[in-house]
Amino acid sequence: MSGFDKDWLALREPADRAARDPVLTGMLAGHLHDAEDPAILDIGCGTGSTWRSLVDHLPADTRWLLLDHDPLLLEEAERRIGAADNVGYRPFDLTDLDALPLEDISVITASALFDLVSDEFCAAFVQRLAEHGCGLYAALNYDGVVSWSYAHPLDGDMVAAFNRHQQTDKGFGPALGPGATACLERHLGASGYAVFTRPSPWRMDASSAALQEAFLLGFHQPLVEMSGRSTDEIEDWLSFRIEAIGRPGSLCEVGHLDLIAFRG
Repeated sequence: MSGFDKDWLALREPADRAARDPVLTGMLAGHLHDAEDPAILDIGCGTGSTWRSLVDHLPADTRWLLLDHDPLLLEEAERRIGAADNVGYRPFDLTDLDALPLEDISVITASALFDLVSDEFCAAFVQRLAEHGCGLYAALNYDGVVSWSYAHPLDGDMVAAFNRHQQTDKGFGPALGPGATACLERHLGASGYAVFTRPSPWRMDASSAALQEAFLLGFHQPLVEMSGRSTDEIEDWLSFRIEAIGRPGSLCEVGHLDLIAFRG
């Protein structure tokens, strides 16, 4: 799986936290309140943003085990969360789903993860989930919709090209990209889960200028590879989009979906 820079993760964390759907967060809290010994396995934990976003909403006795393949991100998570008796950390390669430590886990959590994986991965993951009856809270999966208050004629073409790139291999086979939530919902439903989804878009104005610019700069290589547009067209579009960030009333919305599922 492609690595993520901790600075990018820090930049997006406030937008992620604001975007999380409160209804599904409340459902997660209710489920864990009803559990005798609530425990969360957070996969692809990065620097621990899921823990920071949820910890104040969940039962205080919830046990957490944070997994990530990147030891530097895991080290940063431990540094930022600090010493806590109910939080553990473990390096883990998600390509080895058979080794997922699911014993006594109430819910698996993941943020901005499933749009990077394949249909085959989702099928195998849900099978493991169902074997243990664990719930799933999968937040902030990109849904392919990006819009701006100041339009450009190439917006649709550029977002479509970016979305095609989102479906290239990120380390788990052909990535689901914008189809991630629908794929999860299909596999979970077939395995007897009750599934609920809600939108969780980033809504960014001038106060999120740094995040908007970083997000747009992340379009460059995908557009070079996928858009069929000239370098000049790509550069002109990116320049327009970055310049528009500072205009009065400028807004950018990036669509995501949150999902929660429990065994029926």
